[in-house]
Amino acid sequence: MMCEPADQILVQRSVAGDRAAFAELVGRHYDLIYRVAFKWCGNQADAEDIAQTVCIKLGKAIRSFDARSAFSSWLYRVTINAVRDHHRAEKSRQNRDNAASALADPMVQPEAETDDAIDEVWAAVAELPDKQRDAVTLIYSEGKSHAEAASILNCAESTVSWHVHEAKKRLKGALVAT
Repeated sequence: MMCEPADQILVQRSVAGDRAAFAELVGRHYDLIYRVAFKWCGNQADAEDIAQTVCIKLGKAIRSFDARSAFSSWLYRVTINAVRDHHRAEKSRQNRDNAASALADPMVQPEAETDDAIDEVWAAVAELPDKQRDAVTLIYSEGKSHAEAASILNCAESTVSWHVHEAKKRLKGALVAT
């Protein structure tokens, strides 16, 4: 039985221009990329777009991998950044569309909020500052430990705990106000 090369070896070979190594690395981690993208955006089409974007950007970004953490942790961070970029682009597009709709028909009302408490909580989480949202999502949605979240977010474990604490205070205030 032949052993698969470690991610670090595949990264080194990929950086050196080995396309087969890069393809194996992407194939090995595509499910992680897609799962993370889907969990953070909640939409299959967007998750597929984000996963594809990450795979394309990975060709250049892989040179910045410094092996201080596991490749999968670094890739998780790259994917979260791609999700953020996607959300910013989507928000910008929605703002343009809303402005155009408001100009065309000032009587257009925003969508009604869902009554589902879980959707309300995750909608409030989506409005948190990036670092708080990331910490809460990693801990409560992804089931990561504070140490794992700290590795993914490239910060101290105590910082993750602080972000979660601050997020809980914000969420409590936001959900009580609604």
